[in-house]
Amino acid sequence: MTEWNYCGLGRRLLAILYDSIVVLAILFIATLPVVLLTGGALEESLLYRTALQAYELLVAFAFFGGFWRSGGQTIGMRAWRIRLVRDDGGRLRWRDAALRYLVAIVSWALLGLGFAWSLFDRERRTWHDIASRTRLIRDP
Repeated sequence: MTEWNYCGLGRRLLAILYDSIVVLAILFIATLPVVLLTGGALEESLLYRTALQAYELLVAFAFFGGFWRSGGQTIGMRAWRIRLVRDDGGRLRWRDAALRYLVAIVSWALLGLGFAWSLFDRERRTWHDIASRTRLIRDP
């Protein structure tokens, strides 16, 4: 196995903060046509809200998945010199990115327990790292 310089939780969270700002801006722009089409009054139906949330999750996945696949770094990861790599050193597939994204959502939903796991893991992996067989490493 390759010797990697594993990324700690603090650096990971700072990259997430940077990316959150970018993703919020992208979601604002992506949701704008929906707001304009509804005349500014968003529907109160459960189906409408669910569809809108699913659309926003897909837009966010396109951001993360696209960056992860194209070079292993989002904007926040680049700023904090972090790179996403597969355990076997291969190129990240869409399937890997989707699994990583979905398990990360579960990690957050469970009060960040999936992220806190990295504090106890010898290789500083989170639940979504383990599930997708990926890891974050520090770039020199």
